[in-house]
Parts: sequence; structure tokens; C-alpha cells
Amino acid sequence: MPQRGRFAPSPTGDLHLGNIRTALIGYLWARESDGEFLIRMEDLDQMTSSRALGERQLADLAAIGVESDIPVIWQSDRFDIYKSIINELTERGLTYECFCSRREIREAAAAPHGPLPDGAYPGTCADLTPAERSERARERPAAIRLRTNRSVVAIHDTLHGEFSAQVDDVVLLRNDGTPAYNLAVVVDDALQGVTQICRGDDLLSSTPRQVYLQRLLGYPTPEYLHVPLVLGNDGERLSKRNGALSLRDLDEQGRPAESVRELLLASIGGSFSADALLRVGTWTI
Repeated sequence: MPQRGRFAPSPTGDLHLGNIRTALIGYLWARESDGEFLIRMEDLDQMTSSRALGERQLADLAAIGVESDIPVIWQSDRFDIYKSIINELTERGLTYECFCSRREIREAAAAPHGPLPDGAYPGTCADLTPAERSERARERPAAIRLRTNRSVVAIHDTLHGEFSAQVDDVVLLRNDGTPAYNLAVVVDDALQGVTQICRGDDLLSSTPRQVYLQRLLGYPTPEYLHVPLVLGNDGERLSKRNGALSLRDLDEQGRPAESVRELLLASIGGSFSADALLRVGTWTI
């Protein structure tokens, strides 16, 4: 099967060095595999995302030599596709309505539901009666969750090796009608033929959820590479507070995009190969 990598940022602001480094690693990985590379804009949340910011991100990526081999898609244009998949899962009896607020989920974490990952949903609404659902619906609209039975899913990561985690009942459709990230990313990776996924290792714990959904839908599982984050000068992940510099910030400091590309290449050994991959580590700027 032809290899195809991807980078899928959320257009909520300028990309910082950590984002750009991950994109470059994914791009080089695809090229090393004689594969294609695509960029996808994950702009599901229209309150925080914008096309203008997405175009700025695409321009920054192009400035360091990372461009999409196929037309860029925007998830906000694909809601009908995601909702059709949710309907399919519902017809299979694999979803249920959830009326919980964030506060109620936090409070339920202390209840005796058995061990769950931090932030996981404990299944409060999984077995509501029709009358209970009707009563809760008068309080707030429902989200749609996937019924997983708290399965444990094992994955293999190219850098981290074997990793497993229990899968909770993830949201597929938010109560405002917006498809959720975990569903959209799985559907788009499959429909776009993605075989390689490079992203930050802060997302490793969420990958079993996506692999579980891939298997339910009969999709192939891509090869994963979760790379260590770039850290700020305080040892914490990059943020505006600790120096999350964008290409524009660096250009104003006299460091053009080409020099930033060379700096990022140096952080992974100057090239991308099997040996270089094993040397990818945490980078502190």
C-alpha cells in the first residue's frame, strides 16, 4: 500500500516551534517512505477556529518546505459525512444520549465505577430509561456517546513501543450539534488513505480510543509515531507564557524560515531515517 502521512492542525492561532517540528518530522517520515503527505485543517469548533488563521498556518508550513500533495480539506465542510457515520453506529446500537455537564462528570469520577483513565467518562447515562432520558432532555440537549463497554485496547507506537489503555464512552457528537474530534479524525484518516500519523506524545493516551473506533468501522489502523514535545526554557511544554515562538516572532528576531528549518532538522539529527527516528527526543529551546 502507498504510504501517506499527514499533519492536521487546528486553526486557532499561529503554529509554534513545537507544532512546526512535528509537521516537519511527519513530512520527512513520509518522504523517507516514498510516500505522499497531506495537510488537513481540523476546524470543527467554529467559535475558536478561522479560515484566516488556517491560511496563515499553511503559509508558515510552506515557508519551511512542508506542503500538501493533495488539496487541503477543512473539517467544517464535512459535517454531513461525520453525522452519517454517527447514524450508522446508532443503527448498530453502539451509541447513546448523554446529558451530563462537565461538572457532573467531574463529580462522578469519585463514584465506584471501577478504574478509568483521568478525565474518562464513567458511563452515567449509558443505561437511562426512556423516562429518565425524557426528563434529562428537558434540562439540556443531549450529546451522543459511543458505547465501548470499557474495552482495553493495545496499540503499537513506532517510538514508544506497546501501549494499552481502557477506552471510555467518548463523545461522537457534542450537544451543540458539532461532531467530536475523536470521530472526525478517524473518519478523515480512513477516507484520505492516511497510513502514517506523527503527532506529539501528549496525544498517545487518546490513541486507543481512535483505534477502537477504527476497528468498529472496519478501517485500517495507521502506523503511529508520537514524538516528544518541545519544551520551553522552564522545562514545561511550549505556551505563550514560556516562549512558544511562531515563525513571525522568529523572523522579527532576525531568524528567517530557512534558518528555523535548519534548526529543526538539527534537533532530529539533520535527516530522517530509521536511526534518526530512534534519536528523536525531547527538545528544549
